[in-house]
Amino acid sequence: MVPINRLLFRTAVVAVLIVVAPTANAWAEPTPQQLEQQIDLAWNTLEPIIEQYNAVHSQLKANQAKAAELQRQLAPLQQQVDEAMSRVSAIAVAAYKGGPGARFTALLSGGSPSKLVEQLALLNQLAVSEKRQISAVAAARDKFLADKQALDALIAQLAAQDTDLATKKKDIEAQLANLQKLRQAAYGGSAGTGALRPAACPFEYIGGAPGVAGKTACAQISKPYVWAADGPGSFDCSGLTMYAWAAAGVRLRHYTKWQYDDTKRIGRADLRVGDLVFYYGDLHHVAIYVGGGWVVHAPHPGDVVRMVQITKPGSPSAYGRV
Repeated sequence: MVPINRLLFRTAVVAVLIVVAPTANAWAEPTPQQLEQQIDLAWNTLEPIIEQYNAVHSQLKANQAKAAELQRQLAPLQQQVDEAMSRVSAIAVAAYKGGPGARFTALLSGGSPSKLVEQLALLNQLAVSEKRQISAVAAARDKFLADKQALDALIAQLAAQDTDLATKKKDIEAQLANLQKLRQAAYGGSAGTGALRPAACPFEYIGGAPGVAGKTACAQISKPYVWAADGPGSFDCSGLTMYAWAAAGVRLRHYTKWQYDDTKRIGRADLRVGDLVFYYGDLHHVAIYVGGGWVVHAPHPGDVVRMVQITKPGSPSAYGRV
């Protein structure tokens, strides 16, 4: 479970408000490079919140599916318990009807004592067998019930977090709109950093699944960044890498830290097309390597998927092979 860091959110909002606070010379004094640094600083505070949303929302959906499956399994178990109880009840009724008086009458009417003992023993054996069946089924049912109760509690907690993040979404989007205004001011309304595809993409040819992932990532260049989006028309950073590798038949989860967990650590010298490049100490940004020192990534709101040098998004902190 990923906890909501309310302090981080408030810090993010304050950071953005500081950046966009109106001053007499707010648009005139900073250079484009200074504004870009401010944008990066504010965005690097906001992006972890977005990645938290991806994690919480994915966990919520997965656990809701588990709860539905447990509920489906509980129904037949309960039915088995009910049916077994009905059979034991019938045995109990038969045993009551064949009590001491009935047994004595049977003996007087010429019934064989040994035959009666055999019948009673068989009746008792059936009752014991039914009791064992009931115990086994009831134990399985109780385990599923306990699992479901624990899962329901987790779902309730995740749902509260999910709702909390959703209510913050409007605030986050408002701050990101301000970031976009800063970008437009810094770059005169353009996307800002030159050609979206400054070299052949992928820069190096490679076959197999990594090649497919690399080519798929390159094909998304110029599509807009939208947080929590995973294609086909828009992406956030982990949504882009997930989409690229899905085209190659490999499932990555929509969260940077999960993608880190799902990949093998490699060195920078070992990078090849399709590998993932993670940024910052908390791994809140990821790009896909396309060869020649280039990566493709979804930068942040107001920008689009683009091809850049590997150090452009920041200083890489880890490299992963799918």
